[in-house]
Amino acid sequence: MPVPPTKATIRNMDSESRSGVSPAVAAGIFFRLSSMAVCVALIIFIPAIALHAGQRNGGGCPGIGNEVERQGSRDATSCGPPGGGGQGVERKGKTGDSDGDGGSYLTKLWELDEGKPRDKYAIVIHRSNYLLPFAYNRSPSREPYLAEGSSENVKEAEVKFQLSFKVKLWQDLLGRDADLWFGYTQKSFWQLYDFSESSPFRETNYEPEMLVNFRTNFNFLGMDARTVTVGLNHQSNGRSGRYSRSWNRIVGNLGLEKRKFTLLLKTWYRIPEHDDDDNPDLDAYVGYGELWGYYLWKGHRFGVMLRNNLRSSHNRGAVQLDWGIPLTDRIAFYMQYFNGYGESLLDYNCGSNRISLGFTLIDWK
Repeated sequence: MPVPPTKATIRNMDSESRSGVSPAVAAGIFFRLSSMAVCVALIIFIPAIALHAGQRNGGGCPGIGNEVERQGSRDATSCGPPGGGGQGVERKGKTGDSDGDGGSYLTKLWELDEGKPRDKYAIVIHRSNYLLPFAYNRSPSREPYLAEGSSENVKEAEVKFQLSFKVKLWQDLLGRDADLWFGYTQKSFWQLYDFSESSPFRETNYEPEMLVNFRTNFNFLGMDARTVTVGLNHQSNGRSGRYSRSWNRIVGNLGLEKRKFTLLLKTWYRIPEHDDDDNPDLDAYVGYGELWGYYLWKGHRFGVMLRNNLRSSHNRGAVQLDWGIPLTDRIAFYMQYFNGYGESLLDYNCGSNRISLGFTLIDWK
């Protein structure tokens, strides 16, 4: 027979019903909605603005913007193909001041200079490619091994490396200043120095993505907006069971430059998974976007990444600091520091504090 509620219970229930949503929960909802609004703005509105700006700057010549050059004796406003001894008109991406490094960072990454062959290589660099033989994490996560009953103890020192490339599938998509790319990034954590366990790979993240990159040229926040990128992204660690990690996202990125400084605003919206979600709270640790900044100085590249979940309670984020010091024309000595959450999918909810030394391919000269 059910027990009737006491007067104290009724008063508590009444008090809870009047209190409504707590301020912390309300703030979390507000931050989440605002960050989603920023992502939607990048994904939907900025490409439209970029296309409109390109048409406005081009005047009567589709695809020709502010960077029109007069070559030979041809009229700079002509849209026709070059003929005779003239060199014609070409629209070149802005190279900016890179301190003798040969052009802007974004121009090299996305082949923005239309005055040069833009399909010379079938495969080009996407994100940083590096090998870090010494990657020391003072607080590694040992929970997966303990849960599986292994006697293995995760070593603080391991090898971290990343491979990243992209392929241009369609240049000048639908006759626009846009290209369709397929990108792939793979990041691995290798317990090379754990000789007693045959040096196992601890974690590998696989990240294919399909991207449309718009070549733009408009002012935003006092900087030159060079690229707007939208697409679909998948990331997973290829494991099964309780240590399977994966998510799918709609991504929207904005690339800005001013002289030797490059700023990348990356946002995403996670596509909901209603069944068998391996990591339903991933957003609470990695948030809804990240900010990358690069500065080029005498051949060196300095980088910083900032990420935050934009929540007032249980605020989490990450910071990464990079320094590339050229050794040859292709190879640089590379130092990387990471502190925060989300360095790998397996340990997305475990904080990492890692210093790494090694080498990286130079993609900025």
